[in-house]
Amino acid sequence: MGLPLYRLRCDPGLIAPLQRVVSEEGRSQQTTSPSEPPVRQRKGPLSFLTGSLTSLGLGWLALQLSGRVVGYYAEHPPHYDARFAQSIAVFIKTLMVGMSFLATFTFAFVGLGLFLTFIRSLLPGWKQAEETP
Repeated sequence: MGLPLYRLRCDPGLIAPLQRVVSEEGRSQQTTSPSEPPVRQRKGPLSFLTGSLTSLGLGWLALQLSGRVVGYYAEHPPHYDARFAQSIAVFIKTLMVGMSFLATFTFAFVGLGLFLTFIRSLLPGWKQAEETP
């Protein structure tokens, strides 16, 4: 009757790339075309702007979280009698503060880069620069 399902999942070479082509009657047919890669549409200025605003918004939220994490650890410093426990507590504190600021600057720089790309996409010559290899 064919190959068992576990063989299909384990060996990706057995599965041919399928594309759905909708005919004029509305029926769907499956055809294989391994030589034609799918055509991807280019992103436009609106996509860059919304991505930039989203990333900058998440950066602002991460900055607020970073400030609260620093404030919490300033008000409640870890204090343990055992040196090993104190060392672990300081490590966790440093890790939390570092990760929160890493998220802040990552979102901020991605938002800045997308905003600069948005401005560049509004300048004349954007279409010609995209078409050249």
